[in-house]
Amino acid sequence: MPGFRTRALHAGQEIDPATGAHAVPVYQTTTFAYGDAARGGRIFGGEEKGYTYSRILNPTVRAFERRVADLEGAEDAVAFASGMAAVQAAALTLLEAGDELMYLGPLYGGSEALFTTVFGRFGVTVREVESVAELQAAMGERSKLVYVETPTNPTLRVHDLAEVARIARAAGAYTVVDNTFASPYLTRPLEFGIDLALHSATKYLGGHGDATGGVLAGSAELTARLRSTGVKLAGASLGPQDAFLLLRGVKTLPLRMEAHCDGAEAVARFLEEQPGVARVYYPGLESHPDHPVAARQMRRFGGMVSIDLEGGYAAAQAFLNHLELFTQAVSLGDVESLATHPASTTHALIGREARERQGLGEGLVRLSVGIEDPEDLIADLARGLEAARQATLAAR
Repeated sequence: MPGFRTRALHAGQEIDPATGAHAVPVYQTTTFAYGDAARGGRIFGGEEKGYTYSRILNPTVRAFERRVADLEGAEDAVAFASGMAAVQAAALTLLEAGDELMYLGPLYGGSEALFTTVFGRFGVTVREVESVAELQAAMGERSKLVYVETPTNPTLRVHDLAEVARIARAAGAYTVVDNTFASPYLTRPLEFGIDLALHSATKYLGGHGDATGGVLAGSAELTARLRSTGVKLAGASLGPQDAFLLLRGVKTLPLRMEAHCDGAEAVARFLEEQPGVARVYYPGLESHPDHPVAARQMRRFGGMVSIDLEGGYAAAQAFLNHLELFTQAVSLGDVESLATHPASTTHALIGREARERQGLGEGLVRLSVGIEDPEDLIADLARGLEAARQATLAAR
């Protein structure tokens, strides 16, 4: 099999037969002519392959799906309008009233809020567990889906995916791993027995902050069900222009991820030595409780770093407001560095009590380390830390 860098460039891509175009064209069309009534019926009935309507399938989107499937080592993939659309499609497809969804927290606030506030209304029991050992003890006859992020957002826990898959399989449950933070370059969940790998493609797959999308990769049987429910019926379709931009982004994924990892490792080690920083969350640090698991499951340790500042919200606010290279913004995985305060942004939906239980305090700041020179990022963080120290002293 060709290497990852080669596949990131070529997988799922063919020379356009009509024009010879080297890049995958943007098929900006709503509908496709199928020639005659009999053929149309065969395509709609699943007896013949073909394109009929872009909500269901589009050639530009299909090229992106094939590339992600290849990089994740999956039989197929199905793309969606956003990462949250992919999360919703997985739950809609795999759960029904009376089932139980188990998740290892904390999760991205939008995912957790979707599970707890929306699916709970439709007869699905949602339960959070904190560890793989707790998951083993909590699984029951009604447990039908186990959901986990790797690493988790924003505390960067790394759960043992092989153990998660084993426990779920023994109970007859499906497993979905949100692989957004790692990307398939660093971790491929299906290799550990996981059923579906999920991405907010908006993040590292796209990489440039200019396209929104989501994707799920897994077996042909599961992805066909996901397409039927999440795309054909729910209509959460990825548009061809976004698919084109995501395809372009994936081409440089391995190069970008190496730079992200270089920067994050340098930043994490710098932050670990700074006064006023109560804790650094980065699985590449030997001090991280899941470092041994991360070393087994990941090629490298990713571009995300979170820190707890001793001065709480006042320190976090001062720190963020004095950064110059790190842009204050949600999202992550862009080539430019980003910083955010999860308690007031990405995780505000889940409520203060849940955040405190999960260790998401008011002093927690999440950093998405871009591909800038690490020395420049460290100088920027040092400026922010000095401001945080001054704010902490002023509050005493």
